[in-house]
Amino acid sequence: MAHVVVIGAGLGGLPTAYELRQLLPSQHRVTLISDQPKFTFIPGLVRVGLDVDPLDHFQLDLEPLAHRHKVALVQSKVTTLDPHDQRITLENGEVIDYDYVAIATGPSFAFDAIPGLGPHDGYTHSICSPSHALHAREAWLQFLENPGSLVVGAAPGAGCFGPAYEFILMAEQILRQKGLRDRATLTLITPEPYVGHLGVSGVKNAQKLTATLLRKRGIEAIANAAITAISPDAVTLDDGRTLPQQYAMILPAFRGASFIQNTPGLGNKKGFIPVLPTYQHPDFPSVYSLGVGVSLAQPEQFRVPIGLPKSGQMTEAMGMAVAHNIAVQLGAIHKLLQTPTLEAICFAEFGETGILYVAAPVLPDPATGKRRYSYAIQGKWVVWGKALFEQYFMTKMRLGAAVPWYERLGLRMMFGVDLVKPIAATPTSAPASVRA
Repeated sequence: MAHVVVIGAGLGGLPTAYELRQLLPSQHRVTLISDQPKFTFIPGLVRVGLDVDPLDHFQLDLEPLAHRHKVALVQSKVTTLDPHDQRITLENGEVIDYDYVAIATGPSFAFDAIPGLGPHDGYTHSICSPSHALHAREAWLQFLENPGSLVVGAAPGAGCFGPAYEFILMAEQILRQKGLRDRATLTLITPEPYVGHLGVSGVKNAQKLTATLLRKRGIEAIANAAITAISPDAVTLDDGRTLPQQYAMILPAFRGASFIQNTPGLGNKKGFIPVLPTYQHPDFPSVYSLGVGVSLAQPEQFRVPIGLPKSGQMTEAMGMAVAHNIAVQLGAIHKLLQTPTLEAICFAEFGETGILYVAAPVLPDPATGKRRYSYAIQGKWVVWGKALFEQYFMTKMRLGAAVPWYERLGLRMMFGVDLVKPIAATPTSAPASVRA
C-alpha cells in the first residue's frame, strides 16, 4: 500500500487529488493537505475585488468534498518537507510520511520587492488571494465615492498579467455605468515589452486587439515599465516618472512557498521546483510538482524582467500528468508516462467584450522557435464563455471530476488543444521506494 500526498487544494491540487483517487486502487491512500478550509477559484477574484460577485460564489468547503470523494483531508500549513526521509511536518505538529508527494501550493507573493507594495505593509491592493480580494473590494467601494487616479499593473518579475487587464477594463465599465467615468483617470503599468504580450511573445493579433481596446476606453498604457516605489498617493517608475494614485491594484512577482525555499536542493533561488518532463523532481524521485511552483524559465530576456505565465489550464494539465505518472510508477496503470503540452487557452473578460488568447504551446519549439499556432480573437462571446467555464469548473469540483474525457475532446475539437502527450522514453531517475 502506498501513501500519496498532495500539498495545496487550489486549481491544481484539488483536481490532482481527484485524479489520483480515480486512478489508484482503494488500497492506496490519497491525502490532501491544505492551509485553507475552502477551495477558491482564483480567476474569479477579479470580480470579487470589483464588487461584481461575492466571494462565496467562487468557493467550496473542502471537508465535505474530501469526505465525499474518499480523499483524506488534513487542514494545516506545511512547515518543513524532508525529501530524503519522505516526511512532511505541519504547523499543527503532525508529521506525515509519504511514498509520493505532489506539490501544488501555488505561489508566495514578493510584496517586499518594492517599497510600498502590497495590501498589508504598503499602499496597493491585490486580487491574488481571497483576503486580498476582500480588502481590494472594500477600498474600491470607497474609491467609487470619490473617484480619481486609478493605477493598475504588475511589478517587475511578474508572470501573471491577465488579471491586471481584466481589472482595469472591468473597472472602466463600472465607472461608465455609474456615470463616474469623467471623474477618473485610468493608467495601466506593465513590465511587458508591449501591451498584450501577457508573458508570451508573438501571439497573433494579441498586441493589436489589446492595445486598441485600451485606447478606445481612454486608458493610458505604459509598457516596458518598472515600478520602483509606491507612496500613499503616487507610483514611481524607474524612468523617474511619478503617477498620482488614489487606488492602485498591482500584481506582485511570485516566489515558491516558504517551505520550498527553506529546503536545500528542493527549489531554485526563488523557490520554484525544477522538474523532468514527467514533472518529477530530478534529484528526489518521490517528489512531483505542478502549477505556479514549477520552474519554467521565460525563454526571452527583456529590459524589465518578466516571468512565464502558468495558467489554470496549464496547471490542470500538469496535474493530469503527475497523477498519471504516479499511477504508472505504482503499477496501477500500464501506459507510457505523460508530459503536459503546455498549450494554453485564456478567456479574458474586459467589460462588455473579451479576448480569447491561445498559444499552442506557450513555450515555442527550442529548435525552430515556432509554435503550432497562436491567435487572439475578440468578442462578447468570450465573456459568456468565461462565465460558463467558471460554472463548469465549480460543478466538476463538486462532483469530484478532474479533467473528464469530454472536456479533453471538446478542447481538441474547438481549439485544437491537447493537454498531455505520451513520453516515448522513461526518465532516467529511479522510482521512489514504496513503504511497506
